[in-house]
Order: sequence, then structure tokens, then C-alpha cells
Amino acid sequence: MELLKAVVLGIVQGLTEFLPISSSGHLVIGSELLAFQGKGVAFDVFLHLGSLLAVLLVFRSEIMEMIAAPFQYMAGERSERVQLGLRWNVFVVISLIPAIIVGLFLKDSIESIFSNLLLVFVMLGITGILMIASKYLRLRNIPLQGRHAFLIGCAQALAILPGMSRSGSTIFAGMALGIDRQVVARFSFIMSIPAILGAMVLHLEDLVGSPPPLESMAGIAAGTVAAAVSGYYAIVLLLDIVRKNRLQWFGYYCLALSLAGMLYLYIT
Repeated sequence: MELLKAVVLGIVQGLTEFLPISSSGHLVIGSELLAFQGKGVAFDVFLHLGSLLAVLLVFRSEIMEMIAAPFQYMAGERSERVQLGLRWNVFVVISLIPAIIVGLFLKDSIESIFSNLLLVFVMLGITGILMIASKYLRLRNIPLQGRHAFLIGCAQALAILPGMSRSGSTIFAGMALGIDRQVVARFSFIMSIPAILGAMVLHLEDLVGSPPPLESMAGIAAGTVAAAVSGYYAIVLLLDIVRKNRLQWFGYYCLALSLAGMLYLYIT
């Protein structure tokens, strides 16, 4: 039964990490509903690893170009492709600054609110409003620049709050700044790579100090695979939905879940 719960939470992680409905919020809710006893630091770290594998697989071509760009530039190549790869490397670094500041100075405060279901449902409501509002943003197709990357990074840092979607807030921020929605969606996913790695590193010391028991490894492995597979298809789905400008679908879902959750808390 614990193995099945691990798979369910892995699927929840993979889908909600990239769909604009908040992975942290759904994992808090899912763990509460399933009363999952195997969830711990190791499980969280490996679920993030599954999500990381998904985004690396979908964007493998772009990532390889970004990795190769500095070496090609030093070798004398000045093509537009190389310069674009260099710019995106810089933009990703800039986007990390707000999250690093929040992670370093507010880590303990943020972790203490992850069990607050009311906050989760409130943040889900805000996520829903942003997704519905995205339908009405005026498209200006402004090229992505450094200042945009920083502001999108601020939206990513805000999404550390449980219930606030990382992908939803960053895509909304980019669209509000006038950047093409397909460009900002791809940037949102690529900038999630160091963010996910950072979340894993923050828990690495705890993982080394308290390694998971051998009997829990099957559940951890199953959850990781489930997160990777569901995350892959979630990214592909969201890219298509962004292209069609239909993010409001997720907004209606988030609002409905938010209202249902607050009603549940009120009557219990």
C-alpha cells in the first residue's frame, strides 16, 4: 500500500511541478489525504530528481546548446545560435538571484508554514486568479532581456510559498512583461533546472545525515520514476496549452480546489 501511495505522490509531483497548479500545495494536500508515512527528506529529494530528469529530457537540445555556447564562443564562433545560448545562460543566472536570497535567509521560516493548509488554499486561489487573468494580457512580443529575467526570478522566488505555482507565476510574469508566451514558457522550464537542483542541495545534508531505510527504497524508486514520466508529459501538455493561450483552464481548477479546501477547513 505504501508503494502505491509513493507512486501516486510521484505522479502528483510530476504533473504539478510543471502544470501551473502548484506542486508544493498538491503534495501537502496529497500527503494529508493519503496519510503517507513514508514521506521524508529522501522521498522529497528523489521526487525532485524525477522532475529534473523530465525537464532535461524535454529540453535536451536547448540545454546542450547552452552548455556548448561558451566553448564555441571562445573558439571564435559568433553565430546567432551561439550568442542566444550565451544570453540565455546569463538570463538563467540572473533569474536565480531572488530565489537564492529567499532560500538562504528565509529557509526555516518557509519550511515552518508548509503544514498550513489554509495558506495552501489561499495561495492556490491566487494562482487561479493569475491563470485566468493571463487570458487578457496584451501580447507585445518583447525580446527577453536581463531585467525581465530578474523579475521572472522574483515570481519564482514567490512561488516558494506552498500553493503558489512556480510555472504559473513565472509564465504569468513574463507574459505581463510583454514577452512572447511560448518563449517565456520555455525559459520558465529551463530556469527551473537550477531551482530544482537548489531544492535538492538544500536537503542534501539532511539526507546524508539520515539516509532512508533499505525497506523504503522501492517506494522512493517508484515515486521517482512516476515523477519523471508524469513530468515529461506535463511539460509537453503545458507547452501546447500555452501556445493556444488557454492557461485559464488551470485557473478554474485552482479556484475550485481553493474554495473547496477552505470550505472543508471551515466545516471540520
